[in-house]
Amino acid sequence: MDARQILKENITKIVELTDAQLDDFYACCRRESFRKGQFLIREGDEVTREYFVLSGCLKTYFLNDELKMTILQFAMPTWWASDYMALYNHCKAAVNVDCVANAEVLSITAEDRERMCHKIDAINHFYRWRTNRGYAASQKRLLSLMTNDTKKRYEDLLVQYPTLFQLVPKHLIASYLGVSRETLSRLYHASR
Repeated sequence: MDARQILKENITKIVELTDAQLDDFYACCRRESFRKGQFLIREGDEVTREYFVLSGCLKTYFLNDELKMTILQFAMPTWWASDYMALYNHCKAAVNVDCVANAEVLSITAEDRERMCHKIDAINHFYRWRTNRGYAASQKRLLSLMTNDTKKRYEDLLVQYPTLFQLVPKHLIASYLGVSRETLSRLYHASR
């Protein structure tokens, strides 16, 4: 399936777009390819774009002072990723975004996104819906980290994103869950 069609299917699950509106929006997008391990955003960068994943997998994360990685998000096909705090507030990136696997993405600048939101009501609605869903998912994850034990967080992740375990190495899933690789191995073997 081509990039335009993948984007269309993602958007039209939420809103209706005419072909002309989709063409207008798609014309603002830039198709890019990245290799496994390659950065889209590094901490300290100026952030001007957000990324729609066509294939592959991205991770958004930060490193603490001891260089321990905390993963905030995995972005699989049809997901969006960026450092949104930096993108919206015009400040330097606080997180990194890189490729877990080779990835094809569409990217759009914040300026083009805003222009399209003003020009096409359906795109504005789509972004509002996406932002609200993203906020709700972040809140759910934060509450889970604060209230659920490791086993429950692992089980919820398995149910919510079963394909994640085929795309992402276990040490990265352990980082996402906030546990050691050994703890994740015990959970994995106990669930089999």
